[in-house]
Amino acid sequence: MDQTLAASGLVVAAIALRGAPKYPYPSQVEDVNYATRWLTVHARDFNADPQLLGGLGTSSGGHTLMLSAMRPHDPRYRGLPLAAENEPNATFAYVLAAWPVLDCYARYLYAKEINHAQLIESTEAYFQTEEEMKEGNPQLILERGEPAELPPVLILQGTADDNVPLSIPHRFVEAYRAAGGSAKLELFPGMPHGFARDSGPESDRALTLMKAFVERQLHETRTQASA
Repeated sequence: MDQTLAASGLVVAAIALRGAPKYPYPSQVEDVNYATRWLTVHARDFNADPQLLGGLGTSSGGHTLMLSAMRPHDPRYRGLPLAAENEPNATFAYVLAAWPVLDCYARYLYAKEINHAQLIESTEAYFQTEEEMKEGNPQLILERGEPAELPPVLILQGTADDNVPLSIPHRFVEAYRAAGGSAKLELFPGMPHGFARDSGPESDRALTLMKAFVERQLHETRTQASA
């Protein structure tokens, strides 16, 4: 996906994240926040516009990205200092989320219901407590009415995903729109979790939707900046 998006003319940076259980929540969100600020400072080095920075996250990376996008100023997420003359923010112009875990607590309960040991163990290793699952939760941030940044978001979701139940993206889109954000959900009939990582017609459709969404967001951002 990164290579295809880069081939279309976008500057793409792939971010490495620290992993649980050695580095539990919010370490990964710290990494995304730091990378966002670093890229904002260095965008011109790559012939990119820092005002047009977007993010792409898949699966648990979609959860991590969405948390950083919604809470770019959270001091816990800004814990890694950046050596820069003027400290930038970590906001995004748009977000692409592919099969994302947007309600990690609901997904944890689902994993327990179907006795999916790997999902249960990885969720517990990352969050350590159910209270943390509820706190670091994009869906519940919206339901609690917390102040949040709401960049436009495109969600891609397979209907045969046994990792993320369809109720999660549907509820998130409804809550995101109710909070004033712009969210679009594109469903891929019969597709499993992570489907667009492999080549094929559905992957081509996913990438076409991503590129069209990004192009639209860049156009709107430039239009607003020149108004």
